[in-house]
Amino acid sequence: MRAIRNEGESHHANSRSIRGPDERDGWVAYDFAVLRAVPHPHTGAFVPVGVVVHARTVDFLQLATLTDRRALANLLPPDSDIELLGRYLDACRAICAGQEDAGPVALAPPPERFSWITAPRSDVIQCGPVHEGLCESPEAALHLLFEQYVQGEERGRGPAGHQPMP
Repeated sequence: MRAIRNEGESHHANSRSIRGPDERDGWVAYDFAVLRAVPHPHTGAFVPVGVVVHARTVDFLQLATLTDRRALANLLPPDSDIELLGRYLDACRAICAGQEDAGPVALAPPPERFSWITAPRSDVIQCGPVHEGLCESPEAALHLLFEQYVQGEERGRGPAGHQPMP
């Protein structure tokens, strides 16, 4: 994944020109958010369990989540309903994939499905803030973000010092 490059000095003495996405360079703008398991929504404590990436210009919408119920159980408090959480994650993946049997939201265009997945809610699956990025491959960005934010958590070395819930 590449970051925005600085293309040198502009015509103004103290400013720099930042080059945006350029089809000739293969850049793709995308939005992403981290899905969180919030076993007790009233406490606000969470564990990252998935990442959703949407790149409108290339019609890309995918969600990567933990699928192993044992991995989820190891990350969450013992009183968590792991089977219910797993079914919620399965439903979120089906909606992102646009599966016809996932209900009416799944039939909406990708931008609407992304908005639905990332909408604020008070439930055991919540979404963190939406962030922007530039990449050459949205699929590669999804894998990198999943590795960084979710699989790092699974191994006990999550982002920004997060630790698995007790």
